[in-house]
Amino acid sequence: MRRTWIFDLDNTLHNAGAHIFPHMNRAMTQYLQDYLNLDEAGANALRERYWLRYGATLQGLMRHHGTDPDHFLWHTHQFPALHQMVLRSRGLRAALQRLPGRKLVYSNAPAHYTRKVLGLLGIADLFERVFTIEHAAYRPKPDPHGFRRLFRRMRLNPANCIMVEDSLENLKTARKLGMKTVLVGALPKRPAYVDLSVASVLELPRASRRIGVRSEG
Repeated sequence: MRRTWIFDLDNTLHNAGAHIFPHMNRAMTQYLQDYLNLDEAGANALRERYWLRYGATLQGLMRHHGTDPDHFLWHTHQFPALHQMVLRSRGLRAALQRLPGRKLVYSNAPAHYTRKVLGLLGIADLFERVFTIEHAAYRPKPDPHGFRRLFRRMRLNPANCIMVEDSLENLKTARKLGMKTVLVGALPKRPAYVDLSVASVLELPRASRRIGVRSEG
């Protein structure tokens, strides 16, 4: 019955919107320009089309262009100044340490990027497992395929898991699979498939008792 906390990475454990996501978006557009011989407008239009149809640029590239996913992920997740771009919240490590149970990370980002960010946040050692897009067979959240692979690999019972995410679509899948759900972000009205919402992960130790989990310390 031990609880397992499964954390998203970007915009959950840190703020990726300020610097990282803009850089990543530019890198993806440039990748399409370089490898599909498109101009900037054409690359952006194709990215939007694939995003609307598949939920991710990579899915469209793999289906229609035979793109090597590792090649795409490597070239679109290069951050020479990553140490200056990662915004670390004071007290993050202490907040995570106060949550009882196992802790995992499940990110749609590639492993090399995810591990670097966790290292820069100073929390990498707190997680038993880092599960990334490669481990999900390149089928990103909210596709349930990756969740099921994680359950099998870590021998998890979804009923004992809590998904902590900034994405409502990802939380909707988590709830359908039987998990408790925590939204990181403010909403005027909390959807029925969200058990708890917090403005920041820093609030979790205090707020988690509302879903039946008491913090340590």
